[in-house]
Amino acid sequence: MSKSNRSKDDEARMSGCCFPVNLDRSMKSGLSFKKNSSGSFKGESQEKRPLVVCFGEMLIDFVPTVGGVSLSESPAFKKAPGGAPANVAVGISRLGGSSAFIGKVGEDEFGFMLADILKQNNVDSSGMRFDRNARTALAFVTLRDDGEREFMFFRNPSADMLLRESELDANLIKKASIFHYGSISLIEEPCKSAHLAAMNIARKSGSILSYDPNLRLPLWPSPETARKTIMSIWNQADLIKISEEEITFLTGGDDPNDDNVVLKKLYHSNLKLLVVTEGSNGCRYYTKEFKGRVTGVKVKAVDTTGAGDAFVGGILNSLAADLNLYKNEEKLREALLFANACGAITVTERGAIPALPTKEAVLQILPKANA
Repeated sequence: MSKSNRSKDDEARMSGCCFPVNLDRSMKSGLSFKKNSSGSFKGESQEKRPLVVCFGEMLIDFVPTVGGVSLSESPAFKKAPGGAPANVAVGISRLGGSSAFIGKVGEDEFGFMLADILKQNNVDSSGMRFDRNARTALAFVTLRDDGEREFMFFRNPSADMLLRESELDANLIKKASIFHYGSISLIEEPCKSAHLAAMNIARKSGSILSYDPNLRLPLWPSPETARKTIMSIWNQADLIKISEEEITFLTGGDDPNDDNVVLKKLYHSNLKLLVVTEGSNGCRYYTKEFKGRVTGVKVKAVDTTGAGDAFVGGILNSLAADLNLYKNEEKLREALLFANACGAITVTERGAIPALPTKEAVLQILPKANA
């Protein structure tokens, strides 16, 4: 779609028409589903499923076409849509769920590209906004030999940082069964105030608040500012997903594998579920009633970009289907294994959104996890 064919009211912020996308995969998210005995849905219109609204940044990731090299050594880059909250929104839709994204991109070709990708993946983009005076954010992501990433961001400022409270779609937020967000949108004003206002609307509307800090230290003025700001909204969340590295950072160097550290320093009385992701090893879970570990799904990692977001999309999709999921340990363990499989499939391809799985792909790999 060319710029001239777009209405000015088109509000965008997520991924593209100009890079390799498996359309067969993404369009499958438009299939309808109806609830069966396992709590999944088949044959029902997507609109009838509980809505998950994802708030935050959307950008373009530039990923080296070969692994194990620095940015300067990379012979070429593949552009891919990114931004953790947007990845989660697409991940949910790919799995057959209902999702929406709220954020801001530049009124530029990359912004239009991101908007198109959301639409192609059946994500409600009515809460997205364009900025005429700022560009869509860019991130160059290096892939080390072990598949882990290093980042270089271009945001001076970028459009996602400029979303204002007055631009929020309050009616869309009020429809959310689950309202999901990260911490990057808390770094700068005016987006920080918009973020806090959106959380307030969601909380008053009875939404479950889902928080993935998604620590990106290079974006913060200082480590202490990052730690203080991330923790400033910690006790408002109903569900938190956190990595082992983030535990170490937020606790000032404590052992991320120590349950006492997690329970004493990070678990709070309002939490319904705290999940600690452990990469290929799986995840740990903590509720008021029980705690445990769910094994990972072993695959050959090509690019870990978006793995955590795929995991979050998997667990939120299951939670949207059963908002009391966290109260039943057996069901919770099944949902977390499903989420682990979502993350595992995603690391087998480069880029985040292009690699996010359909429900069918996850169900195919699960028997291997149980073998």
